[in-house]
Amino acid sequence: MTPLVVLVFALAGLMIGSFLNVCIYRLPRRESIVWPASHCTSCNRPLAWFENVPVIGWLALRGRCRTCGSRISAIYPLVELTTGVVFAGGALVYGLSPLLFVRLAFASALIVLFVIDLQHRILPNVITLPGIAAGFAASLFLPPGWLSSLIGIVAGGGILFAIAEAYYRLRGIEGLGMGDVKMLAMIGAVLGWPLMLLTLIFASFAGSLVGVGLMASGRGGMQAALPFGTFLALGALVAAVAGDPILTWYLSFYR
Repeated sequence: MTPLVVLVFALAGLMIGSFLNVCIYRLPRRESIVWPASHCTSCNRPLAWFENVPVIGWLALRGRCRTCGSRISAIYPLVELTTGVVFAGGALVYGLSPLLFVRLAFASALIVLFVIDLQHRILPNVITLPGIAAGFAASLFLPPGWLSSLIGIVAGGGILFAIAEAYYRLRGIEGLGMGDVKMLAMIGAVLGWPLMLLTLIFASFAGSLVGVGLMASGRGGMQAALPFGTFLALGALVAAVAGDPILTWYLSFYR
C-alpha cells in the first residue's frame, strides 16, 4: 500500500464524509438526501461549490454562513475528518481487496448512526435494515462467512431484544430501543458473531464508564438516557480493526 493510494482514500473519505453530513442532518427529519442541493439550514441559500469543499469550506467561512451569519456546527468538519482518517486507515489495514470496500461502507454507516443517535437518540431503519441484508449478502463471498454472519444477526438482535424485554418487564420502562437491537444485528451480519460479542462487551463497558462519570459529576442520574447506539458504533469500529488480535490474545489464556 503506497502513500499515494492511502492519500487517495483519505481524500475520498473527506468527500464521502461531506455526503454523510447530509445523511446525518436529513435522515432524522425524513428529508431526501439527494434533493434539494446543499443549502444553509437557516436561510436556505444554496451553497456555492467552494463552500462544499470538505473542511476547507468550513474553515474559510469561519464556521458561519456568509449570507445570514448563522453558526455552522463543528460537527461537519469533524465528520469529514473522521471519515477521511477511517478510509485511510481502512486502506492500510485491509489493502486493496473486496473486503476493504465492504468495511468502508460499514464504517460510513456507523459514523452516521453514531452522530444521529448522539444528537437525536434514534437509529434510522433506512440504515440498519439494509445494512443487515447487505452484510449477510457480502458474507456469502467474504469473511466472516455466511454461518458466522447468520449467527451474528440472530444472536445480536436476540441478545439485546431479550435484555430490553427483561428490563421493561422488571422496571416498567424502556431501557433499550429496537433501533439498538437492529443495529447490533447489522454489526453481527457484517463482522460475524465473535466480533459482534466483542462489540457488545466494549460498548457496554464504555457506556458504563460514561454513565458512572455522569453520575459522579452530578450531570446525570440512574435514569439518564445514554445513546447506546453511539457506543455500539465505537465498539464495532474497534472490533473491525483490532477485534481478531484482541480475541486471539484473550483466548491464549485458555490454551
